[in-house]
Amino acid sequence: MKRQSQTTFLTISTMVSLFLLPFALFKRSFKDWIIVYLVSIIGNSFADRYFISEGYLHYKIRPFRRRYKIHLPFDYLYYPLLLLYYNQWTLNSKPLGIVLKLFPFVIPQVMIESIAARNTKLITWRKGWTWYHSFLTLLIKFLLCRMIIGIVRVLNKGEVSTN
Repeated sequence: MKRQSQTTFLTISTMVSLFLLPFALFKRSFKDWIIVYLVSIIGNSFADRYFISEGYLHYKIRPFRRRYKIHLPFDYLYYPLLLLYYNQWTLNSKPLGIVLKLFPFVIPQVMIESIAARNTKLITWRKGWTWYHSFLTLLIKFLLCRMIIGIVRVLNKGEVSTN
């Protein structure tokens, strides 16, 4: 894939994510979704920085490449947006439902990442990193964030906040 088409893909996917973000955030429980969004940004940024600094991942084509080594659209838009929709879908689910509902979010993400790693310079896997490492880290991050919002709801006496 040529660099121009990779940049175009990145720009279009970022624009779509920016368009969808308000629909995920501005719902009845705004405070809960802001917490999910911020926790996902913080957690994913730390994880991404760690994997990049250890040499497992590299993003050759990324915005603000001189300033940041992480992939800003993924860490601040794509992943948090997926996590918001996942948390909204599993809001009233039981533990088995929470786990089973992970797969429609994680599997396509891993497939897209695998194709990007193989055919583009958007992401490069190094030091033995493979699709199942991405799969496991996404599963863990999704469940961890879902657990955090579950704890917030327990502390909020099981209610979804209305502010």
